Amino acid sequence: MATINYYYTKSVLETVSENPTQFKKALQQAKRNLMPFEIDHLSKWLISYTTNKPELQKCIEEIHIM
Repeated sequence: MATINYYYTKSVLETVSENPTQFKKALQQAKRNLMPFEIDHLSKWLISYTTNKPELQKCIEEIHIM
């Protein structure tokens, strides 16, 4: 079961998705703060969320969250 941190992280990522630099920082923070199973859930969500956002996909690849 995901924690409040997971849902908060998703909210932050949605909010900063217009700025790839802030998105990358939020991903770095998520990688430090979330539990391994939450990172797995977040990775699945990120795949669908960034389908039409190649600039954000590059951020995800740089962080190696998937």
